[in-house]
Amino acid sequence: MPKINLLPKEIYQLIAAGEVVERPSSIVKEMIENSVDAGAKNITVEIKNGGSTYIRITDDGCGIERAEVKKVFVSHATSKISDKDDLNAISTLGFRGEAMASISAVAKVELLTRSESEELGTRYEISGGEEIAVEDAGCPNGTTIVVRDIFFNTPARMKFLKKDVTEGNAVAGIVDRMAISHPDISFRFIRDDKQTLITSGNGELLSAVYSVFGKDVSDALISVDYTFDNMHITGYVSKPTASRKSRAMQFFFINNRLVKSATAMAALEQAYKNSIMVGRFPMCVLNIELNPSLVDVNVHPAKIEVRFADEKPIFNLVYYGVKSAVEADRTVKQAEFTPKFDSVFDKPKDNHYTYSSKTDFFKKKEEPPVQQSFRLDNQNTFTLHSQTLADKSEKPAYNVSSAVTVEHIDSNRSVDYTEPENKQNISENKGYDAAVCDEKENINFRLIGEVFKTYIIVEIENELYFIDKHAAHERMNYENFKSQETIEVQMLLSPAAVTLSKDEFEVITSHNELLRQCGFETEPFGESAVIVRAIPSLVCESYVKDLITEIAQKLLEHKTDITPDKIDWIYHSASCRGAVKAGDYTSPQEQELFVKKLLSMPQIRFCPHGRPVFIKISKYDIEKQFGRV
Repeated sequence: MPKINLLPKEIYQLIAAGEVVERPSSIVKEMIENSVDAGAKNITVEIKNGGSTYIRITDDGCGIERAEVKKVFVSHATSKISDKDDLNAISTLGFRGEAMASISAVAKVELLTRSESEELGTRYEISGGEEIAVEDAGCPNGTTIVVRDIFFNTPARMKFLKKDVTEGNAVAGIVDRMAISHPDISFRFIRDDKQTLITSGNGELLSAVYSVFGKDVSDALISVDYTFDNMHITGYVSKPTASRKSRAMQFFFINNRLVKSATAMAALEQAYKNSIMVGRFPMCVLNIELNPSLVDVNVHPAKIEVRFADEKPIFNLVYYGVKSAVEADRTVKQAEFTPKFDSVFDKPKDNHYTYSSKTDFFKKKEEPPVQQSFRLDNQNTFTLHSQTLADKSEKPAYNVSSAVTVEHIDSNRSVDYTEPENKQNISENKGYDAAVCDEKENINFRLIGEVFKTYIIVEIENELYFIDKHAAHERMNYENFKSQETIEVQMLLSPAAVTLSKDEFEVITSHNELLRQCGFETEPFGESAVIVRAIPSLVCESYVKDLITEIAQKLLEHKTDITPDKIDWIYHSASCRGAVKAGDYTSPQEQELFVKKLLSMPQIRFCPHGRPVFIKISKYDIEKQFGRV
């Protein structure tokens, strides 16, 4: 039988430290919580090299009396609780008495502190759990703690730290969350000698959100203030028109403690049902105030997981609080005035549009609009006729009095097609072009038209085909992406700034090469935003922000398995954003070219997401419905 050993102090301290100190951000979290519990109104966090070599946290809280200083670094020593009954109603952020002992076991720590009752402060130094010095110090009221060289005595742990920028972003995320959970405290964050965050501490949550996440996010929020069953929920949620592709901007707090709660998350999203699209998620910064006895925070050393005595009241509180706020909001998504082109696929041409740098708008040159119609000549060929409209405001009307008929052809014959007079404009359509008219095709079709501005109808032999133009164009784009050795890109006239969460920002900026291969050119813009300067030529500029946040979330989900040969999902997203949308106007000539291109690509049957590109109805089925057979 193996002999049971009593572990030496230095070993069990290192084991215990592993539960609390995972990385620099966990140290920052524990020390900020101590500063908050000490009643601080101003907290400054400074890090260098992602926090792995230097962390300093300064507060103006109550300070620590000299007689109590050494106890701070003793395991299970705390001022937050004194008996077992206190565990049933924890109202402070810290209570375990493990944090400082664990930190000092794996780092070099220096503490400067003075309480209001003392004239002189105290300097205390401890390294690897061993006391180095205790001496007088001149310092203001409050506490300053400096942590250096994390895991200096456990190199095996140090090798698991990520690069400095990643660890620094994790620390920044902790400071952000603490700032929005305590808007009455002024937070200051200094990263590698550069101040990246400061909050006013005026007690206004929206002000803290503005400082942390910026104007775009704060402007998209609506207030929540609701009481239910002796519980109170306050904070902000996003307007339905400002939903996101991920849950990265959802923050829940219980009595100002950041928590993860599947119950609260489910209630939030249920409250938005029928208000936002499936696959979109609301933002939130919500604090639930309730009796501490109704929630158990002593579940995990990190104290981010909680257990409720009863989940249903929590669900109801969040659901009805958010639902009432959403229903009270009457915001309608504001239209973005962008140039309207003749074709949903065409870009502005220099000879047709002028650009105004003052307004960032294309303006069409004053030319008489042209009415275009299709007619069949005596040889049964497809021709385009144009005439000038007298009324410039009149929308061009397309008339197909007799649909195009193409006789049965085999693989050795081409479609009898007369090129339209303005072939140059048509050939520049995105995704398909007039050049396909020269390809050999073995399918004849008869264009019927389009319904609901979504489905193109064609007759092929004794069957009707309903083509989902968005799904089909999306797959065409996808095939185009895959076939190109180098993605064609377009530079944006006005680079787009995209606000991201800290995790999203980190993953986007660390995958620049991958994004460049897919046609995106991005660069950091501040601490939580990127500037997009170029996008794939198939993607519409208006979808840039949604596409970048979607890519960021996908990268986060698959960050351990990202290689250039496994980026189909980026192509999927870009293909979808660049495809013609259901409801977009497409002219008959575009429909004709679209169908010809689609039928020349027999591999296309489903969109990249698995939806069918077209469905068919046979002549027999139609005649059966009319009782003809």
